[in-house]
Amino acid sequence: MANALVSIQILPATPGGESVIPYVDRAIEIIKASGVPYRVAPLETTMEGELSHLLGVVQSMSEAMTEMGCPSVISQIKIYYNPANGASMGRLLEKYPDGQ
Repeated sequence: MANALVSIQILPATPGGESVIPYVDRAIEIIKASGVPYRVAPLETTMEGELSHLLGVVQSMSEAMTEMGCPSVISQIKIYYNPANGASMGRLLEKYPDGQ
């Protein structure tokens, strides 16, 4: 059972003021490759899993941005941590099956 939800909005400082879209796409690829359940939304992506693993994914995303040439990156992160009862996107969203 997962013990955390981590939502992240990544804001890389792109070289030459390029569009951030390819960089955000790369960040989402890293999340997908991590194997954790995730949900992409317009302004952030939420991941579900063990907190230490999710924070490692965040670190990998930041490192990938600098490897792509970004001089810096800001990540806005929200963490829901519930080790006693677990954390689940499905449980928190069950009242909103259509996302509305």
